[in-house]
Amino acid sequence: MKKICGSNQSGRSMIEMLGVLAIIGVLSVGGISGYSKAMSKYKVNKALDQISMLIMNIRTLYANQSTYEGLSEETAVTFELVTQEMAGSTTIGSTPTGTVALQNPFGGSVTIDSETPFNTFKITYNGLDSQSCVAIASSDWGGSASSGLDNIKVGTKTFKWSAGADDGTLPITISGAASACGSTTNSITWTYK
Repeated sequence: MKKICGSNQSGRSMIEMLGVLAIIGVLSVGGISGYSKAMSKYKVNKALDQISMLIMNIRTLYANQSTYEGLSEETAVTFELVTQEMAGSTTIGSTPTGTVALQNPFGGSVTIDSETPFNTFKITYNGLDSQSCVAIASSDWGGSASSGLDNIKVGTKTFKWSAGADDGTLPITISGAASACGSTTNSITWTYK
């Protein structure tokens, strides 16, 4: 008598493999979304740290001066007011030759200058996306004018401490920041005394 042996295969079926691939796809999309949100939050926190550091360093450098005359990106690099990360290829602490281009965590430019009659200075962050612009503009920049903050310009709107400000008052609310931040690239300028 001839015995017919059945074949005992121990592989996975096509349906099982498609199920595994679908699960991997869903997890990948969730991971990419989470990574993207984490990177955005990291850049916002990095920008807030940089701005706070710049304000403190500029005020320390000019503490014994009556004006901020001569303040520029070049001065910031020469006197090591910025991090190497912001300065990019410019060597920190050396006398720069030519124009210095400072960069923020979003890849946009950073400008630093004094304003005639040199009793105020400005820091501008360019190239901010809408969500980052709202998060940075609506952060806590002090409780009153005594913090030294004179105004914040978000896009074309200027926010001041006085109740009669044309565009808005400080502190900037989330809804105020959302209306000032455009849908494309944005800029924020802080003016300090």
